[in-house]
Amino acid sequence: MGAAPFGKWVHPVSAEAEEDVSALGGKGSGLVLLRRLGLPVPPAFVVGTEACRIFLRDGRFPDGLDDELDAAIAVLEADTGRRFGGTDRPLVVSVRSGGSVSMPGMMSTVLDLGLTDATTAALAAETGDRRFALDSRQRLLTSFASAVHGLGAEELAAAARRGARAPESPEANAAAALADVEAFLLERTGDRVPDDARDQLDVAVRSVFRSWNTPRARTYRTLHGIPDDLGTAVVVQAMVFGNRDDRSGSGVAFSRDPNTGARTPFGEVLFARQGEDVVSGTSATEPLGELAEREPEVWAGLLDAMGRIEEHYRDSCYVEFTFESGRLWLLQVRRGRFTGGAATRVAVDLVDESVITRDEALLRVSPQDLRALHTPRVDTAAGAVVLTRGLGACPGVAVGRLATTADKAVRMAADGPVVLVRPHTSPADIHGLAAAAGVVTAHGGPASHAAVVARSMAKPAVVGAADLTVDAAEGQVRVGARTLTDGDTITIDGGSGEVVLGESPVTTATADPRLHRLLDWADEVSGRTAGTEQDRLEAAHAVLRPDA
Repeated sequence: MGAAPFGKWVHPVSAEAEEDVSALGGKGSGLVLLRRLGLPVPPAFVVGTEACRIFLRDGRFPDGLDDELDAAIAVLEADTGRRFGGTDRPLVVSVRSGGSVSMPGMMSTVLDLGLTDATTAALAAETGDRRFALDSRQRLLTSFASAVHGLGAEELAAAARRGARAPESPEANAAAALADVEAFLLERTGDRVPDDARDQLDVAVRSVFRSWNTPRARTYRTLHGIPDDLGTAVVVQAMVFGNRDDRSGSGVAFSRDPNTGARTPFGEVLFARQGEDVVSGTSATEPLGELAEREPEVWAGLLDAMGRIEEHYRDSCYVEFTFESGRLWLLQVRRGRFTGGAATRVAVDLVDESVITRDEALLRVSPQDLRALHTPRVDTAAGAVVLTRGLGACPGVAVGRLATTADKAVRMAADGPVVLVRPHTSPADIHGLAAAAGVVTAHGGPASHAAVVARSMAKPAVVGAADLTVDAAEGQVRVGARTLTDGDTITIDGGSGEVVLGESPVTTATADPRLHRLLDWADEVSGRTAGTEQDRLEAAHAVLRPDA
């Protein structure tokens, strides 16, 4: 894509563009960085945050935005050799939010946009795979219904399953699921998804702008001290189809383990699925290393990309990726932003790798990280009754009364700690996650919504506890032959992934030797050796950053 701007409101994603986070948002500026590093990025453009602020103020697009969108789409068409709304090689795009500060899952996304009745038929003819085309069209309807009409993911998924199915015919199943979702959307809203690609784009961009002010987004900003007047950018990007075939898929990857800081690629992947299936936590993912076995070229490309990104950031990184028919594409990047022991280990290791200086390492670790270092663990040797084990998604121990819905968690938290237990969480659960001492989900992996939000709040989390059955309507959780109800006390260990009946004894892990090295460096800078670990680090910060 050329570097020339489309005008005042819409910005290109190119190697020559500025990485202006305030205008492009974190997602858009990350795509510019990936382009600059020569990494594979689907063609894209960004509607800037200023357009969002004006839309929220005036209730309409700013003057000139429609024309700039037309110009930007024309460039995407030229870059891809496809036509938006065309019946021969149709261009299909994603429309994603991207504020200057990360707000995981709090705002809207619309995938597979541009699939009308005619372009869906064209996609089926081009690929020779009608099942794939119908599945992609259903995904558009589902994400559109969620973003524009606020329908919940669970009820939409149920709608897609409510008709009769023919297990031996994936194409017939896809057609039936699409028909069911279309009927459900009409039944619930009295509306249909526009059968014109350009109209779809207008509605989607407006819905992403509006999602900045949804209750869940406002709650998240309040919890994290994010200003309400920033607005969000909108990233419009050519689709890469992780659901294309068995050599396609989507995933998320950290260059280092976010729980420990170890220099080991960490993440999860789903084959033949799109990215929303990974981050929603509704699907059983596979460990990132499965790529090495099934798609070695994608794996090698991902490792190379993360190495180059780490070299640029001089820090750990996180990427979201999709691969289509064995070809890797990167969709998002940011620094790893680890906390606690992981932050300490990464900072010290980067010094040992001659990437950063000792002073930089000291400034990358906060006093809050040190407070989290001596993370308690469930003491299973003391006779704890382990109900189940999942994946540890955020270290620490939480003890509280079980709550099976976010609303119950908020009510019950007024009388003491609660642990939110859900099949999976969604942005609609943010108030319950904020009120809970910890969270457990039956589905999802370390990059699911529950895991990401829990880490951002430094709350213990266990995800993917697959033998849990959560019945929110009855206020019950079943594990094998045992049934627990709302109000029963449980203990969770976000490091080991254990869920324990009652209040379990805990033990404190020994601090990593890297902590002692970091504190020695702090003492050399400040000239003091007395006080708590936090005092010693703060004294070094005061010397290194006296104006902070």
